[in-house]
Amino acid sequence: MIYNDTSTMLQQILRDMYIDKELLAELSEEQKHILFMKMREEQVRRWKYNEERFEKEFKKRPKKPPKPGKKKVEFLSGKDGNDWVWVMGQHPEDLTIEDILEHEAKEKATLQAEKEAEELRIKQELELKKKMEEEKKKLEKERIEREFQLKRKEDEAALYQSLKEVRLIADTIEQEREKERLGEEDRLKELQDQEEKGLQYCRENSLKLKKRRSAELYTSWRKMRNILEKNSTEDNKEIEATWKEQEKKSREAEVQLREIVRRAREEHRRSQKSLSKGSSSSLSEDLPPIPPKTHINNATNSLSSSAKSSGVNKKPATPKNRNAVIKWFKEEERPKEVGLNPETKKVEEWFHGLISRAEAEEILSDRPIGSFLVRVSERIWGYTVSYQSEERCKHFLIDASDGTYHFFGSNYQQFNTLQEILNYHMKNAITLAGQEMLLFPCGQKGHPPNYAELFYDEVTDALM
Repeated sequence: MIYNDTSTMLQQILRDMYIDKELLAELSEEQKHILFMKMREEQVRRWKYNEERFEKEFKKRPKKPPKPGKKKVEFLSGKDGNDWVWVMGQHPEDLTIEDILEHEAKEKATLQAEKEAEELRIKQELELKKKMEEEKKKLEKERIEREFQLKRKEDEAALYQSLKEVRLIADTIEQEREKERLGEEDRLKELQDQEEKGLQYCRENSLKLKKRRSAELYTSWRKMRNILEKNSTEDNKEIEATWKEQEKKSREAEVQLREIVRRAREEHRRSQKSLSKGSSSSLSEDLPPIPPKTHINNATNSLSSSAKSSGVNKKPATPKNRNAVIKWFKEEERPKEVGLNPETKKVEEWFHGLISRAEAEEILSDRPIGSFLVRVSERIWGYTVSYQSEERCKHFLIDASDGTYHFFGSNYQQFNTLQEILNYHMKNAITLAGQEMLLFPCGQKGHPPNYAELFYDEVTDALM
């Protein structure tokens, strides 16, 4: 055994540092915190052992020389010789968070305005160039039409007029052509001037739009920020009120939890003090180191092989199922007449079978404070005392895995029989803080009784 003063089941919990959630649900709050303290003690003990072993091994290792060219980080040193640290906002030239946000908002508004103004300028220039192209096409079309008319006039003059008249008409047509060419050039020059003026207007309009749009975006950002700040203030008030209410509830719950922990520590300290007068010491003192899992497995295999060779079947730390509990009770507990009255040999009024936690609470629901019953546990090799207190129904596990009877989770006094531990706590409280006295035994509510599967023919008289 690794621990001489604990039960087999508690040994396994402390060795594996794990407890099944269903078994944990069976423990009372005091027992849970006592178990937590024991597990914490074991964690600290293991940590100290591993630290000592690591220190010994580390001292034996030869120191490795530093690798050449290894990168390292060096910090600037301040006037005081310590690492130089700059904390944002503490320097006189540092901007406040409001100034930084406002500066970022202005930059974003300017960039957005530039983008929109540039897009508008490109759009207007494309429209202007398209319009100029249409005007040029229109002038070209008119020029072609006039050239066609002049050519036609020349051809008609050549057919129906004399040579002298033809020459006069040709000179007139040439003059008209020159006039039209000059007019066309003036028109093209006028179109170019219009295009230049239009492009200049687009650029100026883009700059105006940029300034106006930047101011609009910044103003809208300011309004939005004011709205958000207002909403944030209102939300913060609601959140603060909710938080205060939750804080109040959490403080009340913390006070209750501290009271439970205080009770558990007092109970643990009392049990440790009472047992220190005997021979056992605390779990964390003078204990051998926890062997590795491979060693544990080898030790377990050797123990199991030796048990097999000797013809002894070692039961596991916790029951596998309901049938295993029934078998354990019939083979180990029933021969000791557990649950039977020593004088009448009939089942005690407080004894119940394998009923659940909820069924026990239902049976005790209408009973006075101090009422109790004992039920066979499906989670451990032992029993559960269900007790009706002032505020709720409490449950205390009685561990019977090592042949004695004691409450699980702390170094309680051990008893030889189940009847002895109940008789003792009919006059002495189970816990110092809770003062749970077993006053009124609670019997069966239905027929047949819920312990029938445990006794069969042996309690025929009691079942009649």
